[in-house]
Amino acid sequence: MANHLFDAIRAAATPEAVFIETAEGRRWTYGDMIRLSGQMAGALRRLGVAPGDRVAVQVEKSPEALMLYLACLRAGAVYLPLNTAYTLAELDYFIGDAEPRLVVVDPKARDGVAAIAEAHGGVVETLDATGGGSLVQRAGSEDADFPDADREADDLAAILYTSGTTGRSKGAMLTHDNLLSNALTLRDHWRFTSADRLIHALPIFHTHGLFVASNVTLLSGASMYLLAKFDADETLKLMESATVLMGVPTFYVRLVQHPGLTRAATAGMRLFVSGSAPLLAETHRGFSEKTGHAILERYGMTETNMNTSNPYDGDRVAGTVGFPLPGVSLRVTEPETGKPLPDGETGMIEVRGPNVFKGYWRMPEKTAAEFRADGFFITGDLGRIDGRGYVHIVGRGKDLVISGGYNIYPKEVEAEIDGMPGVVESAVIGVPHPDFGEGVTAVVVRAKGSALDEKAVLDGLKDRLARYKQPKRVLFVDDLPRNTMGKVQKNVLRETYADLYAG
Repeated sequence: MANHLFDAIRAAATPEAVFIETAEGRRWTYGDMIRLSGQMAGALRRLGVAPGDRVAVQVEKSPEALMLYLACLRAGAVYLPLNTAYTLAELDYFIGDAEPRLVVVDPKARDGVAAIAEAHGGVVETLDATGGGSLVQRAGSEDADFPDADREADDLAAILYTSGTTGRSKGAMLTHDNLLSNALTLRDHWRFTSADRLIHALPIFHTHGLFVASNVTLLSGASMYLLAKFDADETLKLMESATVLMGVPTFYVRLVQHPGLTRAATAGMRLFVSGSAPLLAETHRGFSEKTGHAILERYGMTETNMNTSNPYDGDRVAGTVGFPLPGVSLRVTEPETGKPLPDGETGMIEVRGPNVFKGYWRMPEKTAAEFRADGFFITGDLGRIDGRGYVHIVGRGKDLVISGGYNIYPKEVEAEIDGMPGVVESAVIGVPHPDFGEGVTAVVVRAKGSALDEKAVLDGLKDRLARYKQPKRVLFVDDLPRNTMGKVQKNVLRETYADLYAG
């Protein structure tokens, strides 16, 4: 029988080639991957997981956790990764919404999760960070020669819940072909081959670490160093034998600050990719100056996988996310009407292509509202396309500030503030204001030892921005709040300073 995604993974696999190495020296070949994923798929089947059933997974990163993802593909199950930071109360929502047949958690969490899973018709098995647990024990007695479930291109492979910064988290339904088509495109666009060795330091409950990093590696027959988390010392050491690093901006900030980051240290590397949050132009420049490598920034989201990428050959322009990937259509429109806007104007980014998800789990009305009649998905991201065709992300639609009837795009103000001496980074938000509706408010992280104050920032902006764009207040913090993938949580800032202009 045909299994759309795993058949392609199997075809790229050379059994004796190394697939995963860990910092502890553990090693798996592609033959091991096929054997263990087959045994795990057999354990899933014996636990009553049928094609189309959901398998929710909240476990620490490990090679076995990746094998479980592959086992779900082979068993025809729908893989549902959950952030390891989610509380029991949050898990109750996700499990209640997705109704998984099986929930896999760390052994320490079993008792708390079992009651939730059972209340929604599921069972619980365990998997720990070292590859132990009841699921692996069950798999050990299963036949490695598992008959893969028949899965077509349009069948569901995974459900990933959005971050839920406003309202209920939504489950994005991703098909076998959503994942396969995008991974093949990235493999070709980024020139991946079986000779590549990826430093994998990303979490695997998120699109970037699970689908981009892992699927591209698998479909290239390449290998990866699987790190539990990012460590600058370890990463620099691995660069002696690795070829690619995929990271979030925080990785690159820490590397630029590290004295070991040099041209010699990165001489064997061919590609550095950044995503999941905007990369500061300062970080892009600093990395290039120290290594001679230009970081390749790209743009994607839970619902669409990757949409754009800076070129492999050609200018990788700081502050942009490059061009639409092959097969992906992208346009910028008026948010209210959907009318396409000319290059240079800021509006809503909409995309269409084989990478775009099937819809939101059990939310047909929400799904319908997020798609145009011609099939374009309304991303919620604001952006523009410059004269050379490069896409610029200006911010999330919900982060747009409307002050005195004027639309203010935070990134424009942030770019001016970030360019000031003594500023590490900034976040601009709209806070309720009695006169203007929303007051433009800047939250700034100062460089160590900087004496920069509110007046200096405001004075520096006077001749740089129209009056209505200038912040009413500038506040200073040690760090901006971020989620697991490094995105600044502006919703947290809006809540923190909600009463700033009150009274």
